[in-house]
Amino acid sequence: MTHFIQTLISGLSLGSIYALIALGYTMVYGIAKMLNFAHGDIIMIGAYTGIITVAQMGLPPLIAVLISILVCALLGVLIEFLAYKPLRQAPPLSVLITAIGVSYFLQNLALILFGSQQKAYPSLVHLGGITIGSVTINGITILTLLVTAIIMVVLSFFINRTRLGKAMRAVSEDKAAAALMGISVNRTISITFAIGSALAAVASIFYGMSYVYIKPTTGAMPGIKAFTAAVFGGIGSIPGAMLGGILLGLIEQMSKTYISTLWADAIVFAVLVVVLVVKPTGLLGKPMQEKV
Repeated sequence: MTHFIQTLISGLSLGSIYALIALGYTMVYGIAKMLNFAHGDIIMIGAYTGIITVAQMGLPPLIAVLISILVCALLGVLIEFLAYKPLRQAPPLSVLITAIGVSYFLQNLALILFGSQQKAYPSLVHLGGITIGSVTINGITILTLLVTAIIMVVLSFFINRTRLGKAMRAVSEDKAAAALMGISVNRTISITFAIGSALAAVASIFYGMSYVYIKPTTGAMPGIKAFTAAVFGGIGSIPGAMLGGILLGLIEQMSKTYISTLWADAIVFAVLVVVLVVKPTGLLGKPMQEKV
């Protein structure tokens, strides 16, 4: 029983990181209707920023976190302006290919700047774990779950209650109609990319502290898994991203522990296929209504 609970906690830890990354994915897709496959690589850039600011420059952790968030937010806006803005009216396939190209560009840029060797991510906070009987819960796990839940609540409030959030929803529904209502579509999409990329920076902090070693391809697989989590929960749904991430982490960890490490990824994607066959919009996704 203890082993099962410990596995459950490990799954929650992994799932909360996936959820944090998926929130950034779903933010961008939900508003701009673009699949930003470079999102995982922005996480990698955020992690390297943390390494440089803390381990090499010796800055305090809080300053390093703020710099990492700022760098990722600016990078997200720059990517949107240079790569995605010219493709506003292009077919979805063109945007998808561009996103993959941006991803490979960032990976190779990191390879040139930082080298191929793994670098250790510094420990920004020192938290003691909680022991209940024979079960130990890591402090980073608790903090990650707490931060992810808070971000989900804040994002939901922001999208549904604030003026800018309502503008984002209007742009999501119909860009042309939003523009006629006086909403700056370009500005709104740029802000969306900035927020999504800032979330990637937050995810990079917890990923770095949990898995320690960072390399140029670090963001690739977590990015794909988080995209899977966003689709699983219902892409475009903020609570869905949270639910999808947590469930994905639990399924993966349970598969590794009780079936096989080699089969874990296959099982995760098989479950995704089954869910999409039964409910194509994901667990909490809303059906798309075609405009006529």
